[in-house]
Amino acid sequence: MTTPILDFVRRYAEADGIRFHMPGHKGVSFLGCESLDITEVAGADVLYAPEGIIAESEANATALFGSAHTFYSAEGSTLCIKAMLAIVSAGKGDRPWILAARNAHKSLIYGAAMLDLRIRWLDGEEGAHLCRCDVTPDDVAAALSSMEEKPCAVYLTSPDYLGNLADVAGISAVCRKWGIPLLVDNAHGAYLKFLEPSLHPLDQGAAMCCDSAHKTLPVLTGGAYLHVAKGQEPYLSGARGALSLFASTSPSYLILQSLDACNRYLSEGYARRLSLCCQRIEMLRRALSELGFSVNQTEPLKLTVSPRSLGYTGDGLAAYLREKRIECEFSDSDALVLMITPENGQEDLDRLLSVLSALPKQAPLPQGDVCLRFCGKRTSENIRRAMLAPRKTISARDAEGCICATPTVSCPPAIPIAVSGDVITKEDIDLFLRYGIENVDVVEISYD
Repeated sequence: MTTPILDFVRRYAEADGIRFHMPGHKGVSFLGCESLDITEVAGADVLYAPEGIIAESEANATALFGSAHTFYSAEGSTLCIKAMLAIVSAGKGDRPWILAARNAHKSLIYGAAMLDLRIRWLDGEEGAHLCRCDVTPDDVAAALSSMEEKPCAVYLTSPDYLGNLADVAGISAVCRKWGIPLLVDNAHGAYLKFLEPSLHPLDQGAAMCCDSAHKTLPVLTGGAYLHVAKGQEPYLSGARGALSLFASTSPSYLILQSLDACNRYLSEGYARRLSLCCQRIEMLRRALSELGFSVNQTEPLKLTVSPRSLGYTGDGLAAYLREKRIECEFSDSDALVLMITPENGQEDLDRLLSVLSALPKQAPLPQGDVCLRFCGKRTSENIRRAMLAPRKTISARDAEGCICATPTVSCPPAIPIAVSGDVITKEDIDLFLRYGIENVDVVEISYD
């Protein structure tokens, strides 16, 4: 498979010309990558109006993923999520609705604020986890039946941060029946396309989805894809404009080269390496279960364990691993998440198992007693208004009854406990404190 972006930039760097253009480092090495860090010079193409090497590289990605078109993002899935919202809401009148599972990344909230969208929320199982929202096809059908105004899209996050997969195929069937596009935040699942069978949202009926290539593929941080599915070609005409609406005019050519090189990587035996990696992870899951860990059943490349039965919180286990120079992806009081790819060799998994085998056992901890349900908030109708209103920062303990201005949450997991425009409740405050959020932004003066 060709790598036109990578080849062009390398030729440009090797030509050793004088750079009277951006960036300011002029190719001089400070970090070691500067010679390959260029701007949109002649021949380098333009990301949001491609006709040359970027167009060729995106065509390669399109063939690999089997989409109507795959667009590159150098600004992560955050950019792609905002673009998807702009595409589906175009021409839908003032303040259209999105029907969304509540465990959405805060980039959905920011996109809704920019586009002045209203959101009807789908709740998951009560008490499950902040990151989890087990929405079923029946839940979606019931919500659509109850809405007076048809939403312009249904929005899911799958896989979620803990590795749970939604029933994308079943929900997409409901969406087709209603004539509504399904959008999927597949940030953690770019690799799902290359399983046998594929579990990628494109192959399960999604109209559009975003993949953070950098999360599970060998791509530099910030590299992502916006996929438009076959059969959804009408969305193609607005996609470039929607991406450029929110994007920087100075995309990183280091990230674009990384996306370009990944095409060749995916085309040269990746499915076989992925299958072997999944087998190794499954063996590790079984070994950890035998040691007494509660190991969740997740999408293949995530290892999510609940260590309370062994006397540890997820944060406590993360600290233990960190002492052994093993860094996890995410932890909280209940769970620890490890993200694994084929780039983690067998020696990495063996070392992890060895370290966890030596974990000193302690008295079991009780399960957390804070309900993680989002307090029955069914809609968020004033997101833009609240986010743009004058605000002040106050102690989370004093926030009951105040209107949330900006969603306050760390990344990971970047799932807002309270959404802009929500009246903050005591239950919200319990969750703020559980996740270490001491201060929140609230609307300073009522806008009613």
